[in-house]
Amino acid sequence: MSKPSQFRYKSGQYMFVQCPAVSPFEWHPFSITSAPGDDYLSVHIRQLGDWTQELKRVFSEVCERPVAGKSGLLRADETTKKCLPKLLIDGPYGAPAQDYRKYDVLLLVGLGIGATPFISILKDLLNNIVKMEEQADLGSDISRTSDLSVGSNDASTHNRTSPKRKKTLRTTNAYFYWVTREQGSFDWFKGVMNEVADIDQRGVIEMHNYLTSVYEEGDARSTLITMVQALNHAKNGVDIVSGTRVRTHFARPNWKKVLSKLCSKHCNARIGVFYCGAPVLAKELSKLCYEFNQKGSTKFEFHKEHF
Repeated sequence: MSKPSQFRYKSGQYMFVQCPAVSPFEWHPFSITSAPGDDYLSVHIRQLGDWTQELKRVFSEVCERPVAGKSGLLRADETTKKCLPKLLIDGPYGAPAQDYRKYDVLLLVGLGIGATPFISILKDLLNNIVKMEEQADLGSDISRTSDLSVGSNDASTHNRTSPKRKKTLRTTNAYFYWVTREQGSFDWFKGVMNEVADIDQRGVIEMHNYLTSVYEEGDARSTLITMVQALNHAKNGVDIVSGTRVRTHFARPNWKKVLSKLCSKHCNARIGVFYCGAPVLAKELSKLCYEFNQKGSTKFEFHKEHF
């Protein structure tokens, strides 16, 4: 939807949405999935309950039908002839994930639709990566120009401008784990995941998809799928399960191994662990963070959010 000119928010925050065509009195909270630098606002809404089902019906009437064989997601743009339903928003409101910029390294864990707060963070990180690379290119150009200049005034001018260019993002790495039971869920954020894979050439963001409804890791059938996956990914650069450039794993992640790997890779770092999903996994992750904090120099700070 269009973004009001005075609307300011941070990645990870949420807002309330009302659709008068569905109900003039009901407001429902949704994580903002667009990045603060985007010129629009977006939310991802799972159809679950009367209000969301009616919302889909109302929008389905004016949206373009999916092309055969393509994604089942509804589409609408400025060329859509019928008027789109009006939406009202209230917010933004604070959420745990908005503090992600305080950490050297991020571990983002989303279960199903719980991935939504982190999509905005990934997009924001991506935007910052692009800005930093542009500044680095500009900095090298200025440096070359100043090397050709002569005189103390030129040097002092160069020194005064350089601190602005050195302003960089504190976060050096982000690891995104998305665990879902439904293969169709990968359609929700396909565009974002492919964009990250294309632009993030330095590997700042590492993404992992886990599909829990197929077969357990090590099962002969999942081994066969994995072999076909590897061949297709090597040949076309696309995962056959998710339809994105991010490889899909089966079963659930071994969280102890995940944290252990981060400890080895990022010694002495402050790692922000952000989780959004069902309460069960929150307890496991919180306990593991506590255990690792007792025995190593890498410190994990756990934050949770439940739908």
